[in-house]
Amino acid sequence: MIRTAGLTEATEETFEAQVLESALPVLVQFTADWCGPCRQLAPVLGEIAREEAARIKVVQLDVDRAPQIAVRYGVLATPTLMVFRAGEPVKSLVGARPKRGLLRELADVLDPAGR
Repeated sequence: MIRTAGLTEATEETFEAQVLESALPVLVQFTADWCGPCRQLAPVLGEIAREEAARIKVVQLDVDRAPQIAVRYGVLATPTLMVFRAGEPVKSLVGARPKRGLLRELADVLDPAGR
């Protein structure tokens, strides 16, 4: 697993509590150790996790260690970023992107009026 400061690892055992039951929206990075773009994206997600901690929680889920969850949500490529709100996926993005672009794509999730 790509370890990044500010990011929590979700597993098969913790996914429900960390993601589905979270009071905040949760951005899940479906990742893998062998994924180059995932490694590039991890520090960006770490920064977002620290800067936006009051508005969104960011976790990583290794698709090789939790394949059932990846299959359940139709994840076919890494990195896939999926936003969950109230236990339901509300947004899905595939591929690495720069921080500014990612924040722009997450604006509706980060805006409390978007609830």
